[in-house]
Amino acid sequence: MPRHARSVGLARQLLGDFLAELQNGEQFCHESELVVSELVTNAVLHAVTPTGRLIYLQFDLHPDPDSLRIEVHDADPEHPTLRPAAECDEAGRGLLLASEFATSWGCHPRPGGIGKVMWALLEGGVQ
Repeated sequence: MPRHARSVGLARQLLGDFLAELQNGEQFCHESELVVSELVTNAVLHAVTPTGRLIYLQFDLHPDPDSLRIEVHDADPEHPTLRPAAECDEAGRGLLLASEFATSWGCHPRPGGIGKVMWALLEGGVQ
């Protein structure tokens, strides 16, 4: 996907298509939409990348069908920092929100490539 604000909606659509193909995929819908939106928004707004670099998404049942792994790859090697947001802040809560809904999350360098992978693991049945 291009680094563009419209990619956030596209990411939600791709996630919805992936979940629609899964038996009981609806158990992940609400939380996973928020998490993918926040991770892609961070890649769009904050990743410092060369022109033309794309954002890559990957969804996987991991390690079993009761967990969903979301990965957002971008070409910026800088790892994001979870930071507190003041009540009056209008931005800066994306990673905090994602961390609240994910069972676990993290960031690591892209294997054999440029940039990083932000990932989040969501357990099924979490409402």
